[in-house]
Amino acid sequence: MHSGQDASTPPQRPDLEGELLRRRDLDQHARGVRPDGLRTDPDGNAMSAVDVDNVAWLQKVIDHIGWPGRTCVGKEAARAAWLITQHADEHREFQERALVLLRAAVEAGEAEPWQLAYLTDRCLIRRQESQLYGTQYRDGAPLPIAEVEGLDARRAAVGLEPHDEYDARMRAL
Repeated sequence: MHSGQDASTPPQRPDLEGELLRRRDLDQHARGVRPDGLRTDPDGNAMSAVDVDNVAWLQKVIDHIGWPGRTCVGKEAARAAWLITQHADEHREFQERALVLLRAAVEAGEAEPWQLAYLTDRCLIRRQESQLYGTQYRDGAPLPIAEVEGLDARRAAVGLEPHDEYDARMRAL
């Protein structure tokens, strides 16, 4: 153990951090998101291949160390773990397991509440239930949302902007 680090703090994992960031970049490239923020056409075959590989790899990481939170891998790499999980739609069991781990990570201050909101909505939609935070869209429209009257309060509680603002951005895409 390094000095200044107690037994409850996981060691920094720069190797894991770099790999998460590399995998995030592959994910985004396959989805047509360029490093400069501009978009190109997504490549469905590349997306599937990247997702399968990323999920298999991240599953091993989670089996070994649990959810890779920001203390362990840094803020950007922890966000990359969430992004890989968010895009793992063909791997429902993995997403559901990750949802439990991500919830615990948020409670421990190791992940962002908004990440949990997005993954919660994703899992709810996959279960054919209404989403809670209004983050999931299809064909430019939000998928069903539970208790719309409390939507903006739920969004604010996890650090998301009002749904009207998000809706305008999503429809512009």
